[in-house]
Order: sequence, then C-alpha cells, then structure tokens
Amino acid sequence: MLLQFTTLFTTLLLLLQGAKSLVYENKVYEPEIKTVQLYGAKTDPRAELLPAVAALRQNDLVLEFDDLRYDHESYYVRVIHCNYDWTPSRLRDLDFISEYNEFVINDYAFSSNTVIPYVHYKFKVPNVKIPGNYLLVVYRDGNKSDLVLSQRFMAFDNRTSILQDNQSIGSINLRLTNQQLNFTLNYKGLEIVNPFESVHVVIRQNQRWDNAKYNVKPSFVREDRKQIEYRFFDEDKYFNAGNEFRFIDFRSINFPGQNTDRIDKAAKPFHLWIQKDKSRLGDSYAQYLDLNGQYYIENLDYNSDDEITSDYIDVTMTLASPPLANGKVYTVGAFNNYRRTAENEMTYQKALGAYEFTTRLKQGWYDYQYLAVSDQQEPYYFEGSHYETENFYEIFVYYRPFQPDADLLIGYFPITINQR
Repeated sequence: MLLQFTTLFTTLLLLLQGAKSLVYENKVYEPEIKTVQLYGAKTDPRAELLPAVAALRQNDLVLEFDDLRYDHESYYVRVIHCNYDWTPSRLRDLDFISEYNEFVINDYAFSSNTVIPYVHYKFKVPNVKIPGNYLLVVYRDGNKSDLVLSQRFMAFDNRTSILQDNQSIGSINLRLTNQQLNFTLNYKGLEIVNPFESVHVVIRQNQRWDNAKYNVKPSFVREDRKQIEYRFFDEDKYFNAGNEFRFIDFRSINFPGQNTDRIDKAAKPFHLWIQKDKSRLGDSYAQYLDLNGQYYIENLDYNSDDEITSDYIDVTMTLASPPLANGKVYTVGAFNNYRRTAENEMTYQKALGAYEFTTRLKQGWYDYQYLAVSDQQEPYYFEGSHYETENFYEIFVYYRPFQPDADLLIGYFPITINQR
C-alpha cells in the first residue's frame, strides 16, 4: 500500500512539474542548466573546442555544466548506446560498459565573486567496451525521469581508411556556394558482408547535427578491392558552405572586446549589447579565422579559475534588416546547439528597423550566425555562402555485423576544407 501511494505521489508530482521526455540529442531540460560542454580533455589550451569523439579505450571526455541555482544538487549519469541514426540500440548495459551503469557527479564547485551565483559540475565520462554512438544522460536524485540534460558522444575504433578526392562535380553555380566531400573508403583486413547495406556513413559540418547527412549511400562498391566509393552527384549530398561565423568577445566585462557596443552594470545581471549587425548577403567573401561556430569560457578580469569566476550576463544581438516575409529568424551557434526554438527566435523591433535577441551567456568568446527559416529564402539569407569558407567536417563510418547487433563506429575521419 505504501509503495502504491509513493508511486502515485511521484506520478502526480511529475505531472505538476511537467513530465520530461528523453530525446536522443544534445538537449537541456531545465532553464537553470547552462554552458554544457562535452569535449576531450587534451593538453590543447582550447580543448573545449574539440568534438566529443574519443578513440576506444582512450576515452578522455569530460562533461561540464553550470546550474544557476544556489544549492548543490545530487546529479546522476547513465550511458545509452545508440545506432548510427541516434535511435536506441538493443544492447544491454553489460554489452557496452563494464561498470554498473549509474554514476554520481561528485566533482562540483560554487561560483566565486560572481553577480549571478551558480554551481559548476564536472564529470569524467566512463570508458565503453565497443565503438559506436552514445548518449550521456544526467538526471536528479537517481530518478531517471527527472531529466537534466543529454549529450551525444562517439567512441571509434579505426578499422578502415579513406582516400580523399577533391575533384569537383556538379554545376558551376553550386560550386560557388557549396562544398562536397568525395572519397574512397578502404576496408582491407575487415570482412564486411553486403557493404552496400551494412555500412552507413554520416557526415557533419562544424560539429553540427541539425544539418548532418545521414546514411550517405555510395556511388560504387568494389568488393574485389574492398573499396567503397563516395562520389556525389546529387545536390542533397552537398553542404552549403556558409560564411565565416560572426563573433562576440566579452572575456572581460570591465573592458569588453571586439564587436561589443555598450554594457549596463546597473542591471543585475549585467546587460551587454553587441554592435548592430547587418546582412552579408551579396558581400564578397572576407577571410578571417573563426571558431567554426564554437565558443569557449575565459575571464580576463581575474587571474583565477575561469570555470567558477566567469560571470553570467544578458547579451543582446541586433540584426538590422527589413522584416522577413512569411519567415522567422534565429540566432544560432554551438552555445544553443543550433536549435530553432521559441527561446532562440529573434523579435522584430519596428522602431529599430531590426531583429533583436537576448540570451544569458557565460563570460567568454562566442561564434554565432543568423539563420532564416522561410519558404521563400535560403537558411543563409543573412549570411551568404562562399566555397572559400573554412569548414570542419567529420566522416563517421558505421558497420553492423551479425554480432553484436549494433552499429559499430569503425572509421572516424576529421577533414578541414580551406584550412588556414
């Protein structure tokens, strides 16, 4: 009877709070959770810019995030194995992880001398036994339904190699605004049955999942040579090259950096306005080094731990433009996982003749772009698209053998086009 009452009470509580449904993507389920980063903790001074990808048995991935509530919470983590298309696989926990699949986040620290208090959490991702796609899920007090965040990561075991072919294929017009990857996959030394059906290739640009190409089909399979050729003729396999990302530098709040306009310190939290942006459509390509849409946290005001001394401030971005007919405009970047949601939609201010968007960000350097969603305009309507743009691509090669019945990541190949 007591167990039934407890279960009923928990169910009613979830209904009152609003039940959370797990989605197999990078997502934050509570507005107080900010600055979620999952990256390889290498010696690189900007390791947080690196993708959440690690070699099998050499996992150095670290999860970090902030909770803007005052008190420490008991957060737990579990790992879910996924197929190449990020649907949950049929594997049991013991098939892909050696430990009990529930971990407590014990590494946390309270913010120091910040206007907005928060608790910073850090978690070392456990090793997995087989290569593939994984979802890291954080939840509260051991209650798997009380979701906090989910983050994707990949573990690879390179059993293949590729030979890249930079030969352009397609119309001249597409070559001016798009980029494509042509390559040959070699799987010598690996027995693959029916490679056309059992091998799946996924390609993503600048660590984005919103425009990734899934299950890319080969143009030729040469089983006698153990080669699979990927030479793309169709437009849907091209990537829009886009433009170099816009950026904002507020690593110092006392002396905000490039592209900032003014800051109001009378407000709590502080409020920063960036310089008014304008559309870049029709502009010639301008080369400069960006972060390919990423961001990093840094505090130039204090020589101490950036993770707990960097403050949160409200940042307003402004895009001068006539209103987009029958469409919406979003500010996107790695800081919000390129999500086109109501929280990231810009509002048109008729008095300013511009779109505005305000978000709360942690002190640092951020790349961003303006994305149009309209039946009449391309997504890069405000940014332009140039084949000269530097972009970071990743090719993921998955193979599904008879055992285990899961997609194994047997090839991971990072490629930079127009590397500076």
